[in-house]
Amino acid sequence: MPAAQAPFAMVTTENRTGGPPDAPVGGLVPGGEAPARRRAEQVDEEAAGTRSPPRRRRRLRSPLTRRILTINVLVLLIPVLGLLHLDQYRESLIAAELDSLRIQGRAFSLSLGSTAVVATQVGDEQLLPEVTRNLMRVLLVDTGVRARIFARSGDLLADSFVLGGPGGKVQVVALPPDDKSGLSFLGRLYEAVLKWVPGKDDFPLYREEPVQQALHYGEVGGALAGDSPGMVRVDRQGRLVLSIAVPVQRYRQILGALMLSKDGADIDAAVDDRRRDILIVFGLALGVTVLLSLYLAGTIARPIRRLAQAADRVRYGKGRQFEIPDFRRRGDEIGDLSDALRSMTEALWNRMDAIEAFAADVSHEIKNPLTSLRSAVETVARVEDPEQQRRLMSIILDDVHRLDRLISDISDASRLDAELSRAESESVDVGELLRALASLHETVDADDGPRFVLDMVDHQNLRVLGMEARLGQVFRNLITNAITFSPPGGTIRLSALRQGEEIEISVCDDGPGIPEGKLEAVFERFYSERPAGEKFGTHSGLGLSISKQIVEAHGGIIEAENRCDADGEVVGACFVVVLPAE
Repeated sequence: MPAAQAPFAMVTTENRTGGPPDAPVGGLVPGGEAPARRRAEQVDEEAAGTRSPPRRRRRLRSPLTRRILTINVLVLLIPVLGLLHLDQYRESLIAAELDSLRIQGRAFSLSLGSTAVVATQVGDEQLLPEVTRNLMRVLLVDTGVRARIFARSGDLLADSFVLGGPGGKVQVVALPPDDKSGLSFLGRLYEAVLKWVPGKDDFPLYREEPVQQALHYGEVGGALAGDSPGMVRVDRQGRLVLSIAVPVQRYRQILGALMLSKDGADIDAAVDDRRRDILIVFGLALGVTVLLSLYLAGTIARPIRRLAQAADRVRYGKGRQFEIPDFRRRGDEIGDLSDALRSMTEALWNRMDAIEAFAADVSHEIKNPLTSLRSAVETVARVEDPEQQRRLMSIILDDVHRLDRLISDISDASRLDAELSRAESESVDVGELLRALASLHETVDADDGPRFVLDMVDHQNLRVLGMEARLGQVFRNLITNAITFSPPGGTIRLSALRQGEEIEISVCDDGPGIPEGKLEAVFERFYSERPAGEKFGTHSGLGLSISKQIVEAHGGIIEAENRCDADGEVVGACFVVVLPAE
């Protein structure tokens, strides 16, 4: 190949060893003859059956196992991921907590309106801060609820988290969340997953100003207007803060607003507990799913892998010591596959045996005329008598014709399988085909040929699916065989009759019949039972064998039988072909 066309150039150097100046260093480089030689060796190895079988994937590397695991785990994850949100469950807990706070707030506001109100000199009523603080300490002890009271002006009058004492005011501050640094890997993974779970981010941020006013809290403004709203917020540590505000009234006069707030630790704990329960169930279900998936993949992938390995051993091995595993007891598709592979392998061995037997029969049949031809050729060179030379030349010509006939029939028989597998079936009217063949033979053998009798029911559907040319070849062989054995003035009966889903065709003659015990042997290759007086070698003995092969390829059967009279004497032969109707 020219250098301009090569995938890689050839490396050359100065001639230091006496070789050509353009010799490559280190042999051929990629793009030379070595890759082509390696490819040729691979092809030769594959043709010789010496290549090693391909390596099959192990169980854990099996794509089928991975797909089964992935699908089953994904199906399990879908409801689990949905349950991790627990939106409705959390909303119901929040609503219950707000209702509880609202009930407490109304009861507290009634107590404030009846006990902590004093009338001023101008006749107005207002809340007393000290009485309000004392009452809060009594009513909210150990409840975990924070209470703040705002006056009508919006100023903060009292806060349960701000306590008075000898040293001044003391403010109660909620402790920060527990440190998560000591959690295990699974715990940290769980907390990281929860950060991605939507929910708390939907709530507004809770802020607490240094000097608190009613305008800082929307629910307090609503309470001063006579409503009892609730609010859900989230602080900077991610904890829920629930609050409600109710008006403090005396004789329907709003004196202030009571704001009760509480953190959502109980709600978060309840939701976390539910999530942990779900995750525990999920873990157990995941373990069972993985085990069942591996078992299921094993029951599918392992036998398929064994079948593939056995097929490789049969393909690349020598001899017949390897066998396809038998899984038919499973009663499923893998059992069907095993049965199909075993049947295919058995058919392959049978076909190889048939090819071997066919080759042996062909060799034997061709050797006979070749031996006769060789003997005649060697003899004719030494014989000087013209008459004997003519006789020997006649023998040579007969042997050549016999070889030509044998080779033609052998070629037809060897191509038959491939042709039958490629050809497309069509609708064939057997009745019309028999009529055409009978008419043809009557026309050709009008003087000394036998008489043809057709026996068919009028208007009966005699159509089959098949190849018309090959079915015609079968009936021509049977008719030719019947003509050969028919006596002068004999009769050949062609009949076709539909019986249910089958069509039975018979070709009968008035000849001597088939010898006893040879009814099956007449369909063997190269078997020839010819009438007395017929010249030897006129027929190859493949006609009936080819006919049987064609009929079986069409899903039918062909049989031979003798016709007998009332006394049991043989009065002719009859070949019966049964084909499935269209």
